[in-house]
Amino acid sequence: MDIPKRQIRALYDDDSITVYQAYGPAIAIPAAAGDRFGPSFKRSRMTWIKPSFRWMMYRCGWATKPGQEHVLAIRIDRAGFEWALEHSAFAHFDASLHASSEAWRATLREPVRVQWDPERDLRFAPLPHRSLQIGLSAEAVARYCDQWIREIRDVTDLARECHAQLREQGPDAAAKLLPAERPYPVSPPIAARIGMETDQ
Repeated sequence: MDIPKRQIRALYDDDSITVYQAYGPAIAIPAAAGDRFGPSFKRSRMTWIKPSFRWMMYRCGWATKPGQEHVLAIRIDRAGFEWALEHSAFAHFDASLHASSEAWRATLREPVRVQWDPERDLRFAPLPHRSLQIGLSAEAVARYCDQWIREIRDVTDLARECHAQLREQGPDAAAKLLPAERPYPVSPPIAARIGMETDQ
């Protein structure tokens, strides 16, 4: 089955969705131990969350890049995730979605940024469909840290095992270890806001 160009794929249940971030040990280890981000986490900076495990692996290089040696799986409320999408603006001007650059700039008062980047295969080659990245700032970061997070798990060992399987056995073996992500349903207003196809 063809995958729509823009589609959210994630690990989720009735109430929560898992997103990924990668940090160095000073942030990641306390966060995973306490299910909360501690003082080393800077709320003043935009924080990007990613529903796609594969895109997170591409971004952190299988947990090998400096400052991204630990991969965190963060389970958050679906209601919070959808609040973020409802209060989002595109990180960049898109002529297919915005009437003008001025119209796009008028949306930037929102506390959330979204962008669609090419999804990656396990060898990091770009795929035809896109993966959603969500940037949280200001009120959105506070809600994320204080209200939405249910659990933080360090899944660095999973990242390393997937990478080892990829090197030793190939992509089919590595794919068997990936989280079971599936299309995430959103309402028509949210789909329209983030430029996502609704016929999925």
